Amino acid sequence: MQTLQKQNNELTIAAHQVKTLENTSEVKFSEKLKGINLFPLKPTTIEILQINLGKLCNQVCEHCHVDAGPNRTEIMIKEVLQQCLDAAKTPTIHTIDLTGGAPEMNPDFRWFVSELSKLGKKVIVRSNLTILTYKKYLDIPQFYKDNNVTVISSMPCYTKDNVDKQRGNGVFERSIQALQRLNELGYGKEGSGLELDLVYNPGGASLPPEQKSLELDYKRELKELFNIEFNNLFAITNLPISRFLDFLLKEEKYEVYMNKLIESFNPAAVKEVMCRNTISVGWDGKLFDCDFNQMLELGVASSSQNIKDFDGEQLKNRNIILGQHCYGCTAGAGSSCQGTIT
Repeated sequence: MQTLQKQNNELTIAAHQVKTLENTSEVKFSEKLKGINLFPLKPTTIEILQINLGKLCNQVCEHCHVDAGPNRTEIMIKEVLQQCLDAAKTPTIHTIDLTGGAPEMNPDFRWFVSELSKLGKKVIVRSNLTILTYKKYLDIPQFYKDNNVTVISSMPCYTKDNVDKQRGNGVFERSIQALQRLNELGYGKEGSGLELDLVYNPGGASLPPEQKSLELDYKRELKELFNIEFNNLFAITNLPISRFLDFLLKEEKYEVYMNKLIESFNPAAVKEVMCRNTISVGWDGKLFDCDFNQMLELGVASSSQNIKDFDGEQLKNRNIILGQHCYGCTAGAGSSCQGTIT
């Protein structure tokens, strides 16, 4: 009963957030696309299956668009995980991208990753790092190596104060410990074949700086201070959804931030936005154009609306659902789960 009430509350919150976004007086995102002959926005192909394994997390980050935390009970069950495995066999899909919450906290996580690794696809896990320092999960770094998993981790700064402010007290120290452990196993080391990437997102109502120069700063500072190495830094724009939207409204910065996104609209970024080659799977199996639409409960415009009914051809021919939050993916250099676009 409590779970059902929580889901109903979430639907109400998501609907309110969509209304807030769409009520802006600025130019509608769809009108921008009409001006560059890209409306309706269509997929190119389906190459990436991004799966949310649940909203349970050991952290409560202030920017989290998933609204994840220790008290969340939404977890993808094994039956749905198996349906994801079946869909992952689609020939055009080359990458499986696992998110949360903390995906490692799903009770069937190890089984699922082991089964995915047998498919010969690239497997990405988006880890918050700190989970790897808890006793129950100390074996996960070695497990990642054994299954050749690509690890992508949130690291909003290379200084303690900035990280702890955004992600919670003690997070920086635990993150450093986890990165050092991954390095010990070869992750992030040249020639190891074990990819370790970090994610930067701004702490406030601003766009990320230029990705490549920021990556050089990260590599220099983390190497000098902690002897840590990694492969790539991905700079991701905060989208006005969930906790970050709450922050903008509380600080009375929503309109300023939206105007910044709209004024920074980059037509070149539209062609490569992640919704054109990705399908997002919710913890309950529902399908979405992207992780952000998932949090706003904007399901795909297709007869294939659940992973159990996955139909690649149907999904390839759909129109992508758009909203004002889409400006976040096309501002400046563009933003995707793999960093900047242009």
